[in-house]
Amino acid sequence: MSCARREFIGSAALALLVQGCVTPMEEIDTAQPLYGLIGQMKAAPGTRDELIGYLQAGTRGMPGNLVYLIAKDAGDPDSIWITEVWKDQASHQASLALPDVQAAIAKARPILAGFGTRVETVPLWNPA
Repeated sequence: MSCARREFIGSAALALLVQGCVTPMEEIDTAQPLYGLIGQMKAAPGTRDELIGYLQAGTRGMPGNLVYLIAKDAGDPDSIWITEVWKDQASHQASLALPDVQAAIAKARPILAGFGTRVETVPLWNPA
């Protein structure tokens, strides 16, 4: 890995930690398999930033969530990608009943145009 790329990744990880989007390494039980999701959401034309705002507001402080990263699709102005890392699948399921998550879903539903690819993963935590 190039030095510039390593510095960029380190800076990005630090920014996520500062924003509270990533759980610090010492709080992660690396002996247990993690649960992950990567999925694409498609917003109605021109509403992608609004959708991102709803998701950012409704997904903070979810118990068992280690990473919730929202990224704009570089090739589609109406799509976003969400990468999630959870302590386990049960934590993810439980998050769907949280009041803030339910409120985000209710606000986002009218501007959702659909979903694209969705995959479940087994994240391998290696921050180096």
